[in-house]
Amino acid sequence: MHIAVVGLSHKTAPVEVREKLSIPEDRVETAIGQLKAYPHIEEVSILSTCNRMELYCVARETEAGVREVTQFLADHSGLPLPVLRPNLFVLLHQDATNHLMRVSAGLDSLVLGEGQILSQVKKMHQLAQQYQGAGSILNRLLKQAVTAGKRVRTETSIGTGAVSISSAAVELAQLKVAERRGEVGFASLEGHRVTILGAGKMSRLLVQHLCAKGADNIRILNRSLGRAMDLAAQFSNDSIEIRAGLMPEMMTALAESDIVFASTSATEPLIDRAKLEQAIAPSHRLMLIDISVPRNVATDAGDLAHVESYNVDNLKEVVAQNQEARRRMAQEAEALLEEEVAAFDAWWDSLDTVPTINALREKLETIRTQELEKALSRLGTDFGEKHQAVVEALTRGIINKILHDPMVQLRSQPDRETRRQSASALNLLFNLERDA
Repeated sequence: MHIAVVGLSHKTAPVEVREKLSIPEDRVETAIGQLKAYPHIEEVSILSTCNRMELYCVARETEAGVREVTQFLADHSGLPLPVLRPNLFVLLHQDATNHLMRVSAGLDSLVLGEGQILSQVKKMHQLAQQYQGAGSILNRLLKQAVTAGKRVRTETSIGTGAVSISSAAVELAQLKVAERRGEVGFASLEGHRVTILGAGKMSRLLVQHLCAKGADNIRILNRSLGRAMDLAAQFSNDSIEIRAGLMPEMMTALAESDIVFASTSATEPLIDRAKLEQAIAPSHRLMLIDISVPRNVATDAGDLAHVESYNVDNLKEVVAQNQEARRRMAQEAEALLEEEVAAFDAWWDSLDTVPTINALREKLETIRTQELEKALSRLGTDFGEKHQAVVEALTRGIINKILHDPMVQLRSQPDRETRRQSASALNLLFNLERDA
């Protein structure tokens, strides 16, 4: 079996490509089923976020498995293979393992050290288990990746003051407001009318950071009013006005806003040039910041002279300002990740011993049952069932005791070659290959 990851991220593909490959949670079960139907894919899990779409798989044959996953991505996105391939990366076994550990730790994120990715890796693991995508290998790998992410956040300083996509979006708004005023740095958002589309996790973080940056007039629109009201109630106070509403109010809200953040799960744009021309007066300046993938704001929205339109790829401007300091923090995390990768590799290498251990256990079990049957037949019918159960347990216990030391020693050999030599010796001494 071979581990591979095929995918794309903010480092390899622009948002207009990433959004075509996005797989929302309600389509993960179907996608896993389609991928496992390929002849060379044994296990698969899907990580789909605003900045990456990665498929982790265990394949019987690496080249064929990668080819099948790539074909799935082409079919799913509707992009021809020649267009899709330049945006993809492929990593195999240890490189794939290293990559997942770094992703889980936030070291491969657009915002270095961001914490939300760890919960997304946890969710990937949960869905892979729920929909029978993950077997023993991916279960172990994903569990190890979550452990790695937790260790990095608790044992290093990478999480201290870590920013998220949402906070970077708020900082981008501050930066652009300052530029309008001819100022340098980040302007306060006090007095600006802000609308947020969506009331999910990203929106909650948006509200949190907006309040911290001086925003005092916020409107939250969502498909369900209850969730928007709960979010508004969580952050409202005497100095901050937060109103809740429904999505049909969107165009009215845009006409009354200075800054709009879009963070919904919609798969098609909610805002485009035609809608803006109808609702927004040319004299009204509007800033749109779309952190959704697929995008909520169409590309042509920014064609209007009085509308500034930004998406997740524009956040790099903000991130670059503090990336160097955070990169130094990340060096602490790399050593921890090496330990987690080594732990997974040790488990992976120990799989070489499984066939020998199973064959040895099977042979001893065969001998045990045959000899036990002979003994019980000689004892006759007077030997009661209760006594038979005692003898059965006794013989099983003897076999387990005999097997314990060879199995422990075989698994604990310091390197793969020594394990193979030890396994070969057991095969020879017990005639395991001949019996098989």
